[in-house]
Amino acid sequence: MFDLRIDRKVFVATNHTQRVVLRDIAFSIAPAEVIALLGPSGIGKSTTLRILLGLDDAFDGQVRRGAARTGVMFQEPRLLPWLTVAENLSLVVTDRMPKPDIAALLDRVRLPNAAGLYPRQLSLGMARRAALARALAVSPQVLVLDEPFASLDAHLAAVLADVVQRWAHDTGAAVVLATHDLAQALQLASRLLILAGPPATLAADVPVPAGSDAATRTALHAKLTSQFGFFSSGAPGTGGLPSAPSPD
Repeated sequence: MFDLRIDRKVFVATNHTQRVVLRDIAFSIAPAEVIALLGPSGIGKSTTLRILLGLDDAFDGQVRRGAARTGVMFQEPRLLPWLTVAENLSLVVTDRMPKPDIAALLDRVRLPNAAGLYPRQLSLGMARRAALARALAVSPQVLVLDEPFASLDAHLAAVLADVVQRWAHDTGAAVVLATHDLAQALQLASRLLILAGPPATLAADVPVPAGSDAATRTALHAKLTSQFGFFSSGAPGTGGLPSAPSPD
């Protein structure tokens, strides 16, 4: 679906000095794969996602994209303030896309009564949930999420992580999400891509065994925490995402 190769990405400061921020990053994304892009804050995860999406073409390398519909959730919700939540969701849907059930999408992200609200009436956590619903409104075959569970409590984060996993499982969509939370990623993703630096480079490409239990995740968490000191020392059983409830 996607093939990405970043040989080098340079930021140019206002005084014209150059700083290499990404180097030697390459990976492919397959259908139904849930990839977590990990690394410390500021390492370049969001920049990598922008390049993947074609929003930043000022780099040395190549991106090959299929014709798959792509849903995107940025770090900031980016809801248009003059539109209601339902109108924000409908806005991204073109005539060539399946028509979404807006009410069902809002139920899915636990915003059943928010359709007529304006962004100013939402908390940050509610706005993030609306942004996830908007990303799903296009019936995405590729879902790209930048810190999707920030500002959410652990229970709600677990619910939305389950929504993302089920979407990938039920539709065959590929998911790429950026996070700095290793425990969260181990519970959600089928593969971890770890950036380290600076400049950021792909330091590890780690598969997460399908159906792995808490003991397996704990062992992998300990191994990666030992290898990469920027990860939190909390074990998966005490951090990240608790188990999500069964769907209604």
